[in-house]
Amino acid sequence: MVGFVNDALEHVGGISLLARDTVRQGFRRPREWRNLVEQIHHLGVGSAPIVLTTALFTGMVLALQTAASWAAFGKLLIGDVVSLSIVRELGPVLSALMIGGRVGAGITAEIGTMKVTEQIDAIRALAADPVKKLVFPKVLATTFMLPVLTILGDFVGIVGGWMIACSELGQTSDFYLKHVRTALNVNDIFSGIGKTVFFGLFISTIACYNGMRTSGGADGVGRATTQTVVSASIAVLISDFFLTKLFLIF
Repeated sequence: MVGFVNDALEHVGGISLLARDTVRQGFRRPREWRNLVEQIHHLGVGSAPIVLTTALFTGMVLALQTAASWAAFGKLLIGDVVSLSIVRELGPVLSALMIGGRVGAGITAEIGTMKVTEQIDAIRALAADPVKKLVFPKVLATTFMLPVLTILGDFVGIVGGWMIACSELGQTSDFYLKHVRTALNVNDIFSGIGKTVFFGLFISTIACYNGMRTSGGADGVGRATTQTVVSASIAVLISDFFLTKLFLIF
């Protein structure tokens, strides 16, 4: 137990130091604009299909379950339940978990492979900083693109609920959309999107940290990648609780 706590504290401390160094290096010249754009396309645009597919079917399942669970009032509440569930919780959390699995694992595998093949040492030998060159563009791209993907996922999830409500449950589009509009307010949208900024920061920093600490060849890369997926998922779920309480205060 003591060893587990020590390891956990060591990881949290190392991740915090890497986050500090990333902020410091990110604001120094020269800017890595081209690298940043490439990361936004690779990490963000490349993740859109999996995030949107997850959101679409989540909205469809929510509509079916709402109607089936509350036989008396379920059909009337489909728009309310789907929109509030997607925008407040399911959209941000599911998008973050999908990004943690795809992007987090990819970042760790890329940086970890560079670490064990001594490419990071070569970057240092050329008087360049690997945190600025590798870590900062990935952290900024993930932190920027996760809220964007979540907004798109929220919209697609609500569309999924609308498809089921209209095609299988006999509702009209006007009735469904009226309930969506009356159920949501600015705070719901702000809290859901606001949480994803922190989720993106946590996922990308954890992934980069594990990549930079990789050792042991191909086996080490595999272990670091698995650790990233587990750690990022746990970080998203735990931080979701505290961020939800924080946003409820405002």
